[in-house]
Amino acid sequence: MYPTPSKCPACGEGLVVARLSCPACDTAVEGRFQFSRLEALGPEQRAFVELFVRCEGKLNWVAQELKLSYPTVRSRLDDAIRAMGYEVRDLPPAEEKARAAEQRQVILDDLAAGKITSAAAIKQLQGL
Repeated sequence: MYPTPSKCPACGEGLVVARLSCPACDTAVEGRFQFSRLEALGPEQRAFVELFVRCEGKLNWVAQELKLSYPTVRSRLDDAIRAMGYEVRDLPPAEEKARAAEQRQVILDDLAAGKITSAAAIKQLQGL
């Protein structure tokens, strides 16, 4: 099976599902069906969203899994949000400070546990 394309390869416009079929009994349903917003994501964005869900929505876990900085992971999440047709909201200043403090603590905890080197911790802290 191939991933479902959501854009026309000729003109780039969004596709519409016109036929669904059951592989077990060959029943077919025809009509005009809408893709979910998740289908608007490209393959890399879909993989990112799957990892995000597997990591229970914890961007720090995603960052560790991908070996990327938190800001890079946050940017990828923002891209996926936009691709799904939603707006990315700015955090209120208090929440932004709390998020930064949480990120710093995770980095320091990883350093203390020996999960990352001091050089990696410095690089991650500078990226905040």
